[in-house]
Formats: sequence, structure tokens, C-alpha cells
Amino acid sequence: MAANIPNSPLPNPYLQAEVLSADPLKLVQLLYRGAIDNVVTARRHLAAGEIRQRSKNITKAWEILLELIRSLDHSQGGDLSKNLASLYTYMQKRLMEANSQQSDRQLQEVEILLTTLLDGWQQVTAQHSSSSAAHSKPAYPAPVEEHRERLSFTY
Repeated sequence: MAANIPNSPLPNPYLQAEVLSADPLKLVQLLYRGAIDNVVTARRHLAAGEIRQRSKNITKAWEILLELIRSLDHSQGGDLSKNLASLYTYMQKRLMEANSQQSDRQLQEVEILLTTLLDGWQQVTAQHSSSSAAHSKPAYPAPVEEHRERLSFTY
């Protein structure tokens, strides 16, 4: 198991180990899971009228989307990376609207989009690991390695 990283935003040592040993495809899945968890929690806080906690979880989900945007490699990802950047930006906008309007509709939409993306990435990972191309470097998201230490989601 990986040693505890001082001042790590990942308080769970098992999650810390998973992040530190993950390949780029797995890191994207971890980011999606973190964003989904924060949106689901924000929806729960919204229903309970817990404004501060709702805002905190929406902000975490927004920041995870920012990390996903930063991890895109437009030189290798082509239209896919451009489309993902637009989708991530759209979801950030919907999160801010949900926060300011105290509306569940936008949160639900973002949750559905993130879940669909996670399902897609899980399929890509399964195909990638079972193909002979498993030894080649994936075109997306190569720069995610740069952001590994800045992951700030919690479970």
C-alpha cells in the first residue's frame, strides 16, 4: 500500500493507493465517480434544506469537472476532446444554476450525464485491457498524470 501523502486531499488511504496506482483511464473513472457522488450528496442536501453542505458538494463536483477539462489532450483527442470539453463546461454551468436556483432538475441532469460518461469509460477500459493495444498509450487523457496530486474529491 502507498504511504500516506502529507496534506493529501484524499483522506482514505485505500482511495489514495488506488489513485496513485491508477492508469489514466482509471483516473478518469475515479473522477467521474467522485463527481457523481458529490452531485448525489448535493441532491440529498438540497432536499433536506442544508444549503451550506449542498453548495460544498456542488463546488466539489464543479472542481472535478475542471480537472477533467484540464486533463484533456486536444492534440491527440481531436473532436472527442473538444466535445468532452464542451460537455464538461455545460455541466459546470448547470451545477452553478442548480446552486443559485436551489433546483434539483439541473443536478439530476448532471448526474445522468456523468453516469452515462462513466458507463462509456468503463466500456473503453474493458476494451482497452482486453485488446492487444493494451501496451500502447491511450490518446486521452495523457496529461491527467499532471493533476493526480490535485484530486480533491472524497468518498
